[in-house]
Amino acid sequence: MNQARPKVRLSRALGIPLTAKCVRYVERRPYPPGVHGRQRRKTSDYQVRLLEKQRLRHQYNVSETQLRRTFDEAARGAGKTGERLVALLERRLDAVVHRAGLARTIYQARQLVAHGHITVDGRKVDRPSYRLRPGQLVGVRERSRELLPFQAAAAGTNRGDGPGQPYLDVDLAGLRATLLREPTRNEVPVICDEQLVVEYYSR
Repeated sequence: MNQARPKVRLSRALGIPLTAKCVRYVERRPYPPGVHGRQRRKTSDYQVRLLEKQRLRHQYNVSETQLRRTFDEAARGAGKTGERLVALLERRLDAVVHRAGLARTIYQARQLVAHGHITVDGRKVDRPSYRLRPGQLVGVRERSRELLPFQAAAAGTNRGDGPGQPYLDVDLAGLRATLLREPTRNEVPVICDEQLVVEYYSR
């Protein structure tokens, strides 16, 4: 999904930083953008649930149609619908590329996949929505390895200070990562109350 809206304004509207660059702006102005941003307005139950749904949608950079389709699939599966929804979104190819540190942001990850730089089990896949299965190997095409974004990724620029995701086996020097298993909700660094998202779609 091409999100043309400035990320800082969108981050302030959602109340969460969508990229590392947005953190200082959200901390400096922790209220929605616009002339009425500072005003305290009473929010309805619907608005609270809508905000959580929008937070989840924009953290994965997916369209409303894609999120709704994923929710319907999660609702048909076993276990808690909200946790299942997050797990399905986390197995998207662009999300795995981002979590593995092969891309700086989810937006860059989507672009790298769409431009054909990423492979799955050795075959080029250019669909960001491609859902990985446990055991599949994500890598970078040989001809793309010398590009600047991947050189930065191999140096560990995108990994940050955290321990990484336990459901991924990452080899940054080799520019590859393997999905070991389906992630659990507490392992996914997404700021969202997924139960409110379930309530939004179940209304």
